[in-house]
Amino acid sequence: MSMNNAKEAILSSRTALGIEFGSTRIKAVLVDDKNEPIASGSYDWENSYVDGIWTYSLDEIWRGLQGSYQAMALDVKEKYGVELESVGALGISAMMHGYMPFNKEGELMVPFRTWRNNITGEASEKLMDLFQYNIPQRWSIAHLYQAILNKEEHVKDIDYITTLEAYVHWKLTGRRVLGIGDAAGMFPIDIAAKDYNEEMVQKFNDLIALEGLSWKLRDIMPKALVAGEDAGMLTEEGAKLLDVSGKLKAGIPMCPPEGDAGTGMVATNSVKQRTGNVSAGTSVFAMIVLEKELSKPYKEIDMVTTPAGDLVAMAHSNNCTSDLNAWVSVFKEFAEAMGMEVDMNKLFGTLYNKALEGDEDCGGLLSYCYFSGEHMTGFEEGRPLFVRSPESRFTLANFMRNNLYTCLGAMRVGLNILLEKENVKIDKLLGHGGLFKTEGVGQQILADAVNAPVSVMSTAGEGGAWGIALLASYLINKQEGETLEHFLDEKVFAGNEGSTLAPNPKGVAGYNAFMERYMKGISIERAAVDSGIW
Repeated sequence: MSMNNAKEAILSSRTALGIEFGSTRIKAVLVDDKNEPIASGSYDWENSYVDGIWTYSLDEIWRGLQGSYQAMALDVKEKYGVELESVGALGISAMMHGYMPFNKEGELMVPFRTWRNNITGEASEKLMDLFQYNIPQRWSIAHLYQAILNKEEHVKDIDYITTLEAYVHWKLTGRRVLGIGDAAGMFPIDIAAKDYNEEMVQKFNDLIALEGLSWKLRDIMPKALVAGEDAGMLTEEGAKLLDVSGKLKAGIPMCPPEGDAGTGMVATNSVKQRTGNVSAGTSVFAMIVLEKELSKPYKEIDMVTTPAGDLVAMAHSNNCTSDLNAWVSVFKEFAEAMGMEVDMNKLFGTLYNKALEGDEDCGGLLSYCYFSGEHMTGFEEGRPLFVRSPESRFTLANFMRNNLYTCLGAMRVGLNILLEKENVKIDKLLGHGGLFKTEGVGQQILADAVNAPVSVMSTAGEGGAWGIALLASYLINKQEGETLEHFLDEKVFAGNEGSTLAPNPKGVAGYNAFMERYMKGISIERAAVDSGIW
C-alpha cells in the first residue's frame, strides 16, 4: 500500500491494532484495511523470579503496554505525519495460562503466576483423576486448586481469576471476557457448546464444596467468546490507560482477548484441520488442529482450541531459546573483548548458519536448555546444562547445532505421541518466532526434527501482535456468516505461500540419534537439579 493510502486508512480509522505481551517483548502492530502492517512499536521486558515464582508486576504490565503503544504511535507520526487518534478495532493478546486472582476491590491478591511456574503438581494430578482429562500445571484451574490445597489466605476473597490478556482487556473495556483459545488454557472446553465444560465445572464445585467458599467457579472466571464476537469497547478510562498522551479516543470496538497460541495460529493461517504451527521463542509449542478427539488423555498433550473454537492438540515446552541466547551473548562478549564491534543480527546469523556445517548428530554433544521446570520430561525446576564425552567432536558447528537441536527436544517428546501413538495427520506445518529469524536454519532443523515439510511465511516475523490485529480486523470486516478460516484464506493470505523446506534424510537420522541421547541423559539433568549446588 502506498504512503498516501496508508495515511488515509489511518485518518478514516480503517485500521486494526493488535498488542501482544510476549515473554521478553510487548509488540504493537497496526494494520490497514488490506490487513497489511503499516506501523509497529515494541517494549522490551523480562520476567522476575521472586520468592520462587516467575512473575511480572502490574506496574511492568502497564509500563510495557503504554510503551509499546507510544512507540507504535510515534512510528505512525514519523511515517505518515499524523497523530493517531483512533483505530477501527483493537485486540490484546498475551502469553497463555497463569493465575491472576482479584478481590472485589479489583486488587491483585498474590503476584501474577505466569505459565512458567511448575508449582501445581498435586492439583494437576488430582484434577486429571477427577476430570479424566489432562490438566497441565500451567492452567489457571490448576493454580486455583493448588492455592486451595495450600490453604492460601486469598482464596476466600476471590472475585475474579484471569489470564494476562483478559486482565488488560478488563481494564480497557470493563468486560470480563476471554477468547476461547486461552479460555481453554484456564479450564477444559466443551467443543460443541463453545464454552467451559459444564460437567467438569460441576465436578469442581462439588470437589471444593466443603471449603466453605462464597463463590462458584463460573462466578469468578471470564466468559468464553469465539473470534468475531463482541467483546466490548474501549472506555474513556481505558483510553487513558493505553495512551498516556490522551490523544486516543474511546469507543473503539475490541475483539475477544486471545492467548499467544491462538494468535500464532492466526498469524500462520493454521486454523484449518490437519494444519499445524510451531512457535519457537522463549518457550516452544506445536499446535495441530485435529480432525477428531484423541483416543485418551495424555499428560504431555494439552487440549485447547483455535480462536474459532476448533479442537487443537498442543505439545508445549517451557524452554526454548533462553539458553541459546545466553551462549550467543558469551560470543558477543568474546568479540568485544577482541576489540570488535558486534552486530547482533550478524552474530546470530553467523552462528546459526555455522550449525548447518556440523555433524547431523551434533558429534555426540548434549545439552538441556532448562531455565525453568519442564513438565514434558518431569522437572519442576531446571538447570541449563551442557555435557560431552572425551570422544565427542567438540567444534563450534557441532556446539551450535546441539544448542538448536535441544531447543526442540522436549516438544518432540510430545509430538511423538501425536504422530506415532495417535496417527495424527499434518498436511502443512508452519514455523514462526525467534528461532526462524535466520533464514533456512531453524526451519530446516524443525523439518528434520518432525520429519515433515516446514513453511515459513514472509509475514512470520510480525508474530502474534499481527495475529491479534487480524482477529480485531475480522471483528469489524467479516461478512455475515464468514468463518475465520475463509477470512484468513481470502482476505489475508491469498497468494502468500511462503518458503518450504523438506526434511533431509541425514538430518532426520541425526536428530533421532540426538533424541536417543537426550532421553538417556535425562538422569544427568535430574542430578543437576537435585544436587543442591545451585
